[in-house]
Amino acid sequence: MNGIVKYKGIVNIIITSTIILIQSSVFFITWVIFYNNHLLYSPFYNRGFILLVLVYIILLITFSSIYGGYKIGYFRVSDVIYSQIISLIFVNAITYMQTSLMDRRLLNPIWLIAMTIVQIFFAILWAYITNKIYFKVFPPMKVIVVYGNSSVENFIKKLNLRNDKYNVSSVVNINEGIDNIMSQIACYDAAVIYDVESSIRNKILKYCFQLSINTYITPKVSDIILGSSDKIHLFDTPLLLCKNKGISYEQKIIKRIIDIFISIFAIILLLPFMLLVAVLIKMCDGGPILFKQKRLTINDKVFNVFKFRSMVINAESDGVARLASKNDNRITKVGKIIRKIRFDELPQLFNVLMGDMSIVGPRPERPEIAEQYIEIMSEFKFRTKVKAGITGYAQIMGKYNTTPYDKLKLDMMYIEGFSLFMDLKIMLMTIKYLFTPNNLDSTEGVNDGESLPCYVAYTKDKE
Repeated sequence: MNGIVKYKGIVNIIITSTIILIQSSVFFITWVIFYNNHLLYSPFYNRGFILLVLVYIILLITFSSIYGGYKIGYFRVSDVIYSQIISLIFVNAITYMQTSLMDRRLLNPIWLIAMTIVQIFFAILWAYITNKIYFKVFPPMKVIVVYGNSSVENFIKKLNLRNDKYNVSSVVNINEGIDNIMSQIACYDAAVIYDVESSIRNKILKYCFQLSINTYITPKVSDIILGSSDKIHLFDTPLLLCKNKGISYEQKIIKRIIDIFISIFAIILLLPFMLLVAVLIKMCDGGPILFKQKRLTINDKVFNVFKFRSMVINAESDGVARLASKNDNRITKVGKIIRKIRFDELPQLFNVLMGDMSIVGPRPERPEIAEQYIEIMSEFKFRTKVKAGITGYAQIMGKYNTTPYDKLKLDMMYIEGFSLFMDLKIMLMTIKYLFTPNNLDSTEGVNDGESLPCYVAYTKDKE
């Protein structure tokens, strides 16, 4: 299989180029036949028309790349199709607005709508056909999982969910001996190293590198910090510089300006929906509309987070802080709906405007719950190096019931790899995941009866 894998990049380029060509051709034909020759007061000619098509292709590639619309063989085919659909809707809406502005009037959108439907049809057809071809050429990799002290069952279940990519053929514990394990690895296409002590992990990694075997590693927090380091060559001994300062001062200023602009715009746009939710909550049980709770933000500053109340009054009358669970009887009828569509979070736009939160950042944790997590994993306090956010990397990549240690690692990836483009990508991805049926379970709570320490599922290992 290793001989075929080297052609993956070429296959992906061909697959991606095919759908770009198809969709841009549909746009070209629609524009020439229905808009340029009949509906525009000022038709495009020569270079102007070429520029219009090029801008369309750039928008198409940008949005499809952000949403993962070209990830055949990586995402499930249904995810690729949905990413293609949402990308086409965004691109065609932007194209409609820009051409209407240039023609100084609102154009008849009927042909653009028809064009979008045709493009979606081709996207679905393309996704199914290329997905079948891809996995015919590149069948699932035979994988060996090497694990350490932590329980590996849940992780294996996650791998088995993608049996189109991974064929988990062997699962071995590190206690079986490093020499025995390395002799087995040579028989597989890939190795997965799960929660293995660093000194042993490094030996396996170097062995796999020598044999050119794909190696997947569940990273530790220190790995994530190292991954963002700068390479320094002041002398003949290489150095890796970890600045460990989070977001720079200049980035904070730009991020704050963006937060103010977006929060004001979103409040104005979503005000009718917020008023409707407020009325429904009041009609449900006559209780308060808003719910305030102490949360942590940058530098462990405590602030009051605002949310639409989704639970019964005095939901924690016993004084015990706990996460919402599946089938939690404290959640009201209105609460179930607004939690599903995330409308309970809308008042946090005012938290952003006040400066306690950002649009993008790690979700703010309750002080008492954070203390319990920190007792088990001290690295949890690293999350407050930046402002808490309404949405974040851990939210679009994980679920409500993703273990806190995995959420921490996702948050650390955001903090250490921060860029304004990453913020933009997370905002756009949030729109996608907000309306993705397959991801609505991301609002689920922990299992009924689970306590916080057990839910952490964290094993301290040598790093």
